[in-house]
Amino acid sequence: MDGLWESIRAVAGVAAMVLSGVSLLGWAVTFASTVATFYLVAKHGRLRGKGMAAERAALSRPLPRAEDLPHVVVQIPTYNEGAMVARALDAACALEWPRDRLHIQILDDSTDGSTLFARQEVGVRQARGFDVELIHRTDRSEYKAGALANAMTMTPHGFFAILDVDYVPEPDFLVKTMTCLLADPGLAFIQARFDYINREANELTRTQAVLLDAHLAIEQATRCWAGHPLPFNGTCGVWRREAIEAAGGWRGGTLAEDLDLSYRAWRIGRRGSFLMGVPVPGELPETMKAWMTQQQRWTKGFGEVMLRLLWPILGDASLPWADRWKAAMHLGVWWSGLAWAVALPTGLAAILLGSPLRWPLAGLLLGQLLIGYVALFVFLRAGNLSLRPGQTTLRQFTRDFFFVSRNLFRIGAVIGPAQREVIFGKRSEFVRTPKSAVVKAG
Repeated sequence: MDGLWESIRAVAGVAAMVLSGVSLLGWAVTFASTVATFYLVAKHGRLRGKGMAAERAALSRPLPRAEDLPHVVVQIPTYNEGAMVARALDAACALEWPRDRLHIQILDDSTDGSTLFARQEVGVRQARGFDVELIHRTDRSEYKAGALANAMTMTPHGFFAILDVDYVPEPDFLVKTMTCLLADPGLAFIQARFDYINREANELTRTQAVLLDAHLAIEQATRCWAGHPLPFNGTCGVWRREAIEAAGGWRGGTLAEDLDLSYRAWRIGRRGSFLMGVPVPGELPETMKAWMTQQQRWTKGFGEVMLRLLWPILGDASLPWADRWKAAMHLGVWWSGLAWAVALPTGLAAILLGSPLRWPLAGLLLGQLLIGYVALFVFLRAGNLSLRPGQTTLRQFTRDFFFVSRNLFRIGAVIGPAQREVIFGKRSEFVRTPKSAVVKAG
């Protein structure tokens, strides 16, 4: 019997050391992610003044004369979202651009009765003299990427403004974005900033707004100002046709066709630019189920692009090491959530098995939880102060932060399966986020 117990203790000791090593590796990844968060916040603080001044200067440039302006195609992808088509068309037709140079495509992949409704709305605008076309597909091949690529073949024009059906741009959206795009022939695209029609609808929408404000201000804007790879966000932007084609066109091999195209364009020297001061209001999901659907798609799409492009980028000798490192910092962050999910249970198991490293592991666990929450608070508060200075007191923001913290635990339950599907190469359908077609505030 003593021999059996000795064997069990030996196996437990080996298991404890293996689990300790796995946990330490996971903590190293999470620590790197935390450092990257503080780095971005600090970088944002250093670059914000200069970056915003450059943006104001770019927006103040004059456009060419009306007769010299290029043709612009506004593409509005939709899938079973007929209730929002009328609002989207109203916004597109109200854009300040010469009518003979403004072309609108409704990219309809609907499988319900939405197509009939969309066709009626298109007919109303055509009767008013607008160049509006309904392009209906029945197979949804390559999902949104397929719809965008298909629609490009139906027009010869050189600029494409992409607006998801739930976004409602201001009339000067094209004037501002095209001013910057035309002034710099090297730009592949201009990305405007998301804003929110229904920010105050409930606790969940406030949570999303806080998270997205930080993503847009601290990540997107800072990447733009610092010369890091800038992802297109899939909507509220304008692309040059030439840049899309040079990068290989829209591809549907992932659920994040926007990120995929952005990086392919970046690798051939075609960068994008982000406009903090050009908000485009859109809808946030108002139910937990809808938000979970969105987060699963975003997590999986980002991971698919990361697996497809990260190693080729790191091995691309034509790119400077600094650029490869910047791409790795961005794409590699996908592993941080997975590292948390591995480091925590393996560390606890190692502690329970009596690992010689149990006290360092316990210290790492508590320390990383503390520093992780501090990093999250600093990141979110910095985004809030950058985008909405004076609008939210520290007390109000702290309330919102606890909303975020509570909901992050919920979302972890759906991100895990999405990450596993990426690792094991399981493909899934592009599921659009349900929206409610609320009326624009204001």
